Amino acid sequence: MRSLEVEGGAGIQGEISVSGNKNAALPMIAACLLTSEPMILHNVPDILDVRTMLDIARSLGAEADFQDHTLRICCPAIKTATISRELCSRNRTSILFAAPLLVRAGRAVLSPPGGDVIGRRRLDGHFYGLEKLGGSMKFDGCYRFSSKGRLAGCEMFLDEASVTATEQILIAAATASGHTTLYNAAGEPHVCDLANMLNAMGAKISGHGSNVIEIDGVESLHGVEYTVQGDHIEAGSFLALAAVCGGGLVLHGTGPCRNYWMIRRTFEKLGILMDLQPDRIEIRPGQEMVIRNDFGGHLPTIADGPWPQFPSDMMSCTIVAATQAAGSVLFFEKMFESRIYFVDRLISMGAQAVVCDPHRVLITGKANLHAVEMSSPDIRAGMAMVIAALAARGTSRIHQADVIYRGYENLVDKLTAIGAKVREIN
Repeated sequence: MRSLEVEGGAGIQGEISVSGNKNAALPMIAACLLTSEPMILHNVPDILDVRTMLDIARSLGAEADFQDHTLRICCPAIKTATISRELCSRNRTSILFAAPLLVRAGRAVLSPPGGDVIGRRRLDGHFYGLEKLGGSMKFDGCYRFSSKGRLAGCEMFLDEASVTATEQILIAAATASGHTTLYNAAGEPHVCDLANMLNAMGAKISGHGSNVIEIDGVESLHGVEYTVQGDHIEAGSFLALAAVCGGGLVLHGTGPCRNYWMIRRTFEKLGILMDLQPDRIEIRPGQEMVIRNDFGGHLPTIADGPWPQFPSDMMSCTIVAATQAAGSVLFFEKMFESRIYFVDRLISMGAQAVVCDPHRVLITGKANLHAVEMSSPDIRAGMAMVIAALAARGTSRIHQADVIYRGYENLVDKLTAIGAKVREIN
């Protein structure tokens, strides 16, 4: 894998265009296989996870052309309902091909998916949802799904508001007979974007964005031209970078303001202020980062949770930002028990951090970070390490940079465009 060499202390200033939402584009690619008609998706990020999903789609019979962030994809016929173990192992969203394969071929064979190791990531919601709709699943080292005829709508309740399980059910129920009501559904922006694309294809989905989604199944879906929304997690990562480095930054293509209110509110606790405008966010330079205690002088807590709570994918970068704010704050990672393990790397850089347990870490700032050599454990922690290295004294090396590239497009080019001193090395 490639590595990044990062020189700390550079000034950050400028403008960046945010890429399309990774977590919307990936399920959309799977959903494209619901129709035999051509699909055109714009603003698709050119990242490794997208390339993997396209490799899987092609292996199943799709024809795909991906250039300049525009994807043209068409799957006239399903050539095989089996996805190889190697392809499944490349990312987690490979599991989302189960629904379109059941709809188009009546069967699907998938190996356990790969992805970031940030804790236990259950697939029970996927199995439950597909079985409630009339499918069946057996496991013999592979997940073997099958259905007898058309799937049928029903009422169901997810044990946890899983994003990918909600997406799986939306894809499967869109053409199921009858009505489906999904309770405790995930409401993240990328779930809404998928639902909007399916509706543009002829589906009848309502309630997306809330925890109850209603789906009236239709006979078939048609091709459509659709534009993926901007990635609010990428935007939040660059906002954290600008705050840590004391720079000013304008982000374009960010999408609706409502996607950022929880990020804005959380950053306010660290003394970071931002200006939200339609399709643009600005963070002004020279802000003094001071952690704001709760009423009565109590220690503040930053916790994640299902939408519209603070996204788990923003925890790593926000923890790094807190190391550069005066005061103390407790981070409570509720969703993944391994998400904060990367804090050990921050401690080696000089961060004042106490890891209380697998879910909680106490950060006290402002810390004087210094350069180290480290590796990227997952996408979001890898980006957090880049931010920490840019705030540190000296030159750091971050190995396994390809892990970061799974979620951040043209990262080196975007960073150097705003003044960061970053280069890729082999």
